[in-house]
Amino acid sequence: MKRARGDRVFWLLAFFSSLSVIVMFTLLFYELLSNSVPIWKDGMSFITGMVWDPLKGLFGAFPFIYGTLLTATFAILLSTFLGVGIAIFLSEIAPSSLRVIISSIIELIAAIPSVIIGLWGIFVLAPFVRDNLQPLLQHLSFIPLFSGKTLSGLSMLTAILVLTFMVTPIVAAIAREALLMVPEDLKEALYSLGATRYEVVRHVCIPYARQGIFGGVILGYGRALGETMAVTMVIGNTPSISASILNPGYTMAAVIANEFTEATGDVYLSALIGIALLLLLISLAVNLVGRMIVWKWQQEG
Repeated sequence: MKRARGDRVFWLLAFFSSLSVIVMFTLLFYELLSNSVPIWKDGMSFITGMVWDPLKGLFGAFPFIYGTLLTATFAILLSTFLGVGIAIFLSEIAPSSLRVIISSIIELIAAIPSVIIGLWGIFVLAPFVRDNLQPLLQHLSFIPLFSGKTLSGLSMLTAILVLTFMVTPIVAAIAREALLMVPEDLKEALYSLGATRYEVVRHVCIPYARQGIFGGVILGYGRALGETMAVTMVIGNTPSISASILNPGYTMAAVIANEFTEATGDVYLSALIGIALLLLLISLAVNLVGRMIVWKWQQEG
């Protein structure tokens, strides 16, 4: 009898805990939507608008959407390559003593506050981009992606590198855990057939762990989309659209952090809240697409 009562209490606690997440998300969505109503009166022009000039009453969010997606996408591409490589090294190649040291360093990097990484980006990475990477990439200036130039080093490229530094530990840690879950029997079976380590990783480890690796990539992408302080400090904060990653840019999280306390008037404030709503929807869409891909892989498997 006591066990049955305890089970019911546990079930109710678990149910209301899970329900509270849905309630909080619903309230958050409602607050953002209701407080951004004034900016939506013009329809889609807020999303597609190219000009952001609060003094003239012009609120176009597209430069921030563009900057957010560009920096986060390039960062996650670099982070996926580096993170999966680190995970393969730690799970399949590194000796146990070195594995513990590197894993601890990765966890410590993931715990560094973003404002500290932003300061490192300003004083170390931005000068490096200005004095070393930018002259090197000038040889590729015929490609629109590298056609710009910045005198301060604060650019979308600097933001991409900062995000890569922040996101790679997340991808690497989750990918490593996924690769460690690969059964040893499967790897030993392929080794017994004369396969090399590369072939075992390619044909056994990565296919078996791809759902976990992809989950880490999606989690890292969500972190890159919503990162605020570090990106705000190094991206240049210029609401313009440029094909070159060497030019300054702006992100959705950065404009909210920079201008929310300065917003005067209902329309200005609702525009910033509208950007927050768009950022929430983009993050939600990324996670939903990721879940659909994982679900499809599960069905195929």
